[in-house]
Amino acid sequence: MTVARSILLFLLAALAEIGGAWLVWQGSRENRGLLWIAAGVIALGAYGFVATFQPDPNFGRILAAYGGVFVAGSLAWGMVVDKFRPDRYDLVGAAICLVGVAVIMYAPRAS
Repeated sequence: MTVARSILLFLLAALAEIGGAWLVWQGSRENRGLLWIAAGVIALGAYGFVATFQPDPNFGRILAAYGGVFVAGSLAWGMVVDKFRPDRYDLVGAAICLVGVAVIMYAPRAS
Protein backbone atom coordinates (compact mmCIF):
# COMPACT_ATOMS: atom_id res chain seq x y z
CA MET A 1 0.00 0.00 0.00
CA THR A 2 2.88 2.38 0.72
CA VAL A 3 4.20 2.09 -2.86
CA ALA A 4 0.73 2.67 -4.32
CA ARG A 5 0.26 5.72 -2.07
CA SER A 6 3.67 7.05 -3.08
CA ILE A 7 2.92 6.64 -6.79
CA LEU A 8 -0.43 8.40 -6.37
CA LEU A 9 1.29 11.27 -4.58
CA PHE A 10 3.86 11.53 -7.37
CA LEU A 11 1.04 11.71 -9.92
CA LEU A 12 -0.78 14.40 -7.94
CA ALA A 13 2.46 16.36 -7.53
CA ALA A 14 3.10 16.13 -11.27
CA LEU A 15 -0.40 17.36 -12.05
CA ALA A 16 0.03 20.32 -9.70
CA GLU A 17 3.53 21.29 -10.82
CA ILE A 18 3.20 20.70 -14.55
CA GLY A 19 -0.31 22.17 -14.58
CA GLY A 20 0.88 25.17 -12.59
CA ALA A 21 3.81 25.79 -14.89
CA TRP A 22 1.51 25.43 -17.91
CA LEU A 23 -0.92 27.97 -16.45
CA VAL A 24 1.91 30.47 -15.86
CA TRP A 25 3.10 29.82 -19.43
CA GLN A 26 -0.39 30.43 -20.79
CA GLY A 27 -0.82 33.59 -18.73
CA SER A 28 2.52 35.05 -19.72
CA ARG A 29 3.54 33.66 -23.12
CA GLU A 30 0.06 33.26 -24.54
CA ASN A 31 -1.20 36.56 -23.05
CA ARG A 32 -4.09 35.03 -21.13
CA GLY A 33 -3.55 37.33 -18.18
CA LEU A 34 -2.86 37.53 -14.49
CA LEU A 35 -5.65 35.18 -13.41
CA TRP A 36 -3.99 32.33 -15.30
CA ILE A 37 -0.65 33.23 -13.74
CA ALA A 38 -2.20 33.41 -10.25
CA ALA A 39 -3.85 30.01 -10.71
CA GLY A 40 -0.48 28.65 -11.80
CA VAL A 41 1.26 30.04 -8.73
CA ILE A 42 -1.38 28.44 -6.49
CA ALA A 43 -0.97 25.09 -8.25
CA LEU A 44 2.81 25.30 -7.90
CA GLY A 45 2.40 25.94 -4.19
CA ALA A 46 0.10 22.93 -3.93
CA TYR A 47 2.83 20.80 -5.49
CA GLY A 48 5.12 21.71 -2.60
CA PHE A 49 2.56 20.51 -0.08
CA VAL A 50 1.73 17.29 -1.91
CA ALA A 51 5.40 16.27 -1.84
CA THR A 52 5.42 16.47 1.97
CA PHE A 53 2.98 13.56 2.17
CA GLN A 54 5.45 11.09 0.64
CA PRO A 55 6.15 8.29 3.13
CA ASP A 56 9.94 8.54 2.76
CA PRO A 57 11.37 11.10 5.21
CA ASN A 58 14.25 12.25 2.96
CA PHE A 59 13.56 15.46 1.04
CA GLY A 60 16.50 14.97 -1.32
CA ARG A 61 15.43 11.45 -2.29
CA ILE A 62 11.84 12.50 -2.91
CA LEU A 63 12.78 15.53 -4.98
CA ALA A 64 15.36 13.57 -6.99
CA ALA A 65 12.84 10.83 -7.75
CA TYR A 66 10.17 13.38 -8.58
CA GLY A 67 12.51 14.78 -11.24
CA GLY A 68 12.01 11.58 -13.22
CA VAL A 69 8.26 11.74 -12.77
CA PHE A 70 8.35 15.36 -13.94
CA VAL A 71 10.19 14.39 -17.15
CA ALA A 72 7.69 11.69 -18.08
CA GLY A 73 4.71 13.72 -16.88
CA SER A 74 5.74 16.76 -18.89
CA LEU A 75 5.84 14.71 -22.08
CA ALA A 76 2.45 13.18 -21.27
CA TRP A 77 1.00 16.63 -20.51
CA GLY A 78 2.32 17.93 -23.81
CA MET A 79 0.76 15.03 -25.67
CA VAL A 80 -2.67 15.46 -24.09
CA VAL A 81 -2.92 19.24 -23.74
CA ASP A 82 -0.73 20.65 -26.51
CA LYS A 83 -0.93 17.75 -29.00
CA PHE A 84 2.87 17.36 -28.83
CA ARG A 85 4.18 14.18 -30.43
CA PRO A 86 7.31 12.91 -28.70
CA ASP A 87 9.82 11.00 -30.77
CA ARG A 88 11.36 7.70 -29.77
CA TYR A 89 14.24 9.42 -27.99
CA ASP A 90 11.80 11.38 -25.83
CA LEU A 91 10.03 8.14 -24.93
CA VAL A 92 13.24 6.21 -24.23
CA GLY A 93 14.53 9.07 -22.09
CA ALA A 94 11.28 9.21 -20.12
CA ALA A 95 11.37 5.44 -19.57
CA ILE A 96 14.94 5.68 -18.29
CA CYS A 97 13.84 8.41 -15.90
CA LEU A 98 10.99 6.27 -14.57
CA VAL A 99 13.34 3.36 -14.01
CA GLY A 100 15.49 5.79 -12.02
CA VAL A 101 12.46 6.79 -9.95
CA ALA A 102 11.77 3.14 -9.14
CA VAL A 103 15.38 2.53 -8.11
CA ILE A 104 15.62 5.68 -5.99
CA MET A 105 12.28 5.30 -4.21
CA TYR A 106 11.49 1.60 -4.04
CA ALA A 107 14.77 -0.30 -3.88
CA PRO A 108 15.05 -2.39 -0.73
CA ARG A 109 17.16 -0.64 1.88
CA ALA A 110 18.54 -1.72 5.20
CA SER A 111 16.71 0.09 7.99
